[in-house]
Amino acid sequence: MTQSRIGQWSSRWLFILAATGSAVGLGNIWKFPYITGENGGGMFVLMYLGLILVIGIPVLMAEIMLGRRGGQSPVKSLEVVAQESGQPKTWGWLGFAGILTAFFLLSIYSVIAGWSASYVFRAFSGAFAGLDAQQIVMMYDSFIANPKQLMLWHTVFMGVTALIVSRGLQNGVETAIQILVPGLFIILLILVGYSITTPGFKEGVVFLFKPDFSMITASSFLLALGQAFFTLSIATASMLIYGAYLAKNASIFKAGCSIAVLDTLSALLAGLAIFPIVYTYGLLPDEGVGLVFKTLPLAFGEMPYGRMFGGLFFLLLVFAALGSSISMVEPIVAWVTQRWNIVRVKASWLVAGLIWLVGVGSVLSFNVWQDYRLFGRWNYYELLDDLVFMLLLPLGGLLIAIFAGWFMKRQFSFAELEMPPALYSLWRFSIRFLAPIAVIVLVIVTFM
Repeated sequence: MTQSRIGQWSSRWLFILAATGSAVGLGNIWKFPYITGENGGGMFVLMYLGLILVIGIPVLMAEIMLGRRGGQSPVKSLEVVAQESGQPKTWGWLGFAGILTAFFLLSIYSVIAGWSASYVFRAFSGAFAGLDAQQIVMMYDSFIANPKQLMLWHTVFMGVTALIVSRGLQNGVETAIQILVPGLFIILLILVGYSITTPGFKEGVVFLFKPDFSMITASSFLLALGQAFFTLSIATASMLIYGAYLAKNASIFKAGCSIAVLDTLSALLAGLAIFPIVYTYGLLPDEGVGLVFKTLPLAFGEMPYGRMFGGLFFLLLVFAALGSSISMVEPIVAWVTQRWNIVRVKASWLVAGLIWLVGVGSVLSFNVWQDYRLFGRWNYYELLDDLVFMLLLPLGGLLIAIFAGWFMKRQFSFAELEMPPALYSLWRFSIRFLAPIAVIVLVIVTFM
């Protein structure tokens, strides 16, 4: 490699914190509980954990490895690694696909994160106290029906993200991560501590961990796979750029396992925090997207110290969302600065502005445009959501696995991963066969 690296983490621990912050986003705290509820609880959790272990961790390691090997922006890194292995530079398009995925994902992600920011103030102010289920739903419906409110919070969230990323790796990203990730786990543990004291704790644990094998479907399997990729920030170019900042003497294997463990722990803790509260207050675990915004506020309005616990819960969502949004903007900004030689501050605000603009469509999907259907099926938000989770994330993970397993020279991947030969063979088997076959079969079954 002839070019110097574009940056480096201050320490291996900060890389793990940042990657964990990227992984532990709304996907864990918001999406994991509600899709677990919709797909039967324990069986979905079992599939999710299995896919994390067999496919998620190997693909995560592959993406970090490719980023570190290239040491550049996602597109340039893959071009460098491809040429080094005697492959065409066109593999750089895989990096661009990851950037595109991150772009579209964050455009819808920011809207939901904005809801969380709004609900922080509602919770701490005691807005849920004394309201019945119908009034809580009316509050939610009234909020999302107001495009100005949604636009305001979407703007605030993207503005904070741009501000952090514009300050650079050490002064912006690392500083924010050192506050966000520990704060996130502290809040999670406080909420789980409360859930342990509730009458519904045992019922919540049973729902979360007791598998019902009748709930296994191709659709739930693909959802579990998409969740595994989403929660580990696979195929969004986040780990490509975070890997590019990783020092050469850091173990990718140990880092990958640490990230996966912390990420999975956060998802399970979120489930342990939420489902006991759901059962204690006679709510339904399969409420879908509204579980966090329509169901839990009812419980927060009734429980002792509900104002504090509710405020902490939605603050947790904001912390989680920021950790992920930073990791999705960073690879795009790195590419823009390297491709067009634009200073980081301008690139950060430009990228955030474009993502904000695309996100306006998602804002309007919940109100002004809610009756408009694209291709006779989706509204704007639903189309982007399905595009990202049902196509771009699985396809991106598939191509990363194929490139790392079949086109990158074995000697280079072995040198980067520095794993014992037996473990390396297992990784290579998964990346070459298990991951590609699983993704291909599941996507075919889903779209048949």
